Amino acid sequence: MKLSRRQFLRVGGGTAAGLATAGVVELSRPQGARAMVQQPWKLRDTRQVASICPYCAVGCATIIHAREKTPGQKDWQVVNIEGHPDSPINAGTLCPKGAASIQLAVNARRQTKALYRAAGSDRWEEKPLDWMYDRVAQLIKEARDSTFVRTQRVQTTGQDGRPVEVERKLNHTKAIASLGGATMDNEWNYLHLKLMRSLGVVYLENQARI
Repeated sequence: MKLSRRQFLRVGGGTAAGLATAGVVELSRPQGARAMVQQPWKLRDTRQVASICPYCAVGCATIIHAREKTPGQKDWQVVNIEGHPDSPINAGTLCPKGAASIQLAVNARRQTKALYRAAGSDRWEEKPLDWMYDRVAQLIKEARDSTFVRTQRVQTTGQDGRPVEVERKLNHTKAIASLGGATMDNEWNYLHLKLMRSLGVVYLENQARI
């Protein structure tokens, strides 16, 4: 069968319109027959809340949709996160990480318990969060105390132009490094930097795409 260009466009337009109309339904085949079953709207009975994407420093605006698990119980659950179209920053668009930010709140694989693996062990153990805090603080103190350098003698030039050796304060450790990530906001970064500087850490880095 040969179709002219006009006939092809007419048939193609009709097919596209039919597919667009059928976009809210799904096909099933009970007992071998094809039936049309209407799908519920994904955002039906949801509450909208304006927010900001937690990644990087661009500050893209988002709209968070939440639905009550049990009607009337105020037990809200996030069901969708998308870009805010009224934002002058992102105008409704989001990068791949921002578009997947719902996984920060709803993720079956998200770790919810503190796990610890001892040196040389092949098993993870569940530990209380307070125990983990104390353990991290203990290891930081041990590493800092054993590698802390207060002063260092360096060669410089004296007032008379002759080389002299002087002792200068360092107060640092090279045994600890800090690597920040995209979910650290400005306030968190400020306090984190203060803490690292007070410990004498000199290896500081923050990568917005980690």
